[in-house]
Amino acid sequence: MGNSKTSELVAKRWAKALIELTLEESGISKEDVLADVRSVAETINTSEELKTVISNPSVSTEEKQIVICKLFEGKVMPIVYNFLFVLNLRKRLSIIDEIADEFQKELEELKNIVRVDVTSAIDINEEKKEDIKNRISEKLEKDVIVDWTVDSDIIAGLVFNINDTVVDNSIQHKLSELCKKIIR
Repeated sequence: MGNSKTSELVAKRWAKALIELTLEESGISKEDVLADVRSVAETINTSEELKTVISNPSVSTEEKQIVICKLFEGKVMPIVYNFLFVLNLRKRLSIIDEIADEFQKELEELKNIVRVDVTSAIDINEEKKEDIKNRISEKLEKDVIVDWTVDSDIIAGLVFNINDTVVDNSIQHKLSELCKKIIR
């Protein structure tokens, strides 16, 4: 499927468009829209046959539309159903998974939520995790969802990844920087 960065940008555009549609129509739950988009993505991903039909350029847009009708009509919200139609017309159904991920990011941004990956050398107890989470939340002035990972290779310290910005205060990183200075 081509360049993953390009695919991500395209998915981001589609997710933004869908968020804007949900903002225009009052009374639509963005969480429900996300759940429906995820459900469509899962339906497609769990069926090799369906995946093949959708990604096959020799299957016409009309034929794909019929498949979408049969599978999703009345099973997803009208806004999502119509969105699938447009995705199909623009030959973008194959990136529905990425669109769901980007839609979730857009939704979290709207709700002032940020995801942070924190890597530690050892497992941290719940109390300490809560303390770290609260400090990050205060610093960023956002609600924080933290994904915790343990990686003994970092020796000690923490590595934070926030929206692709990495803050590395691990011992391994500091040793690496020290070695670079010595070699110079």
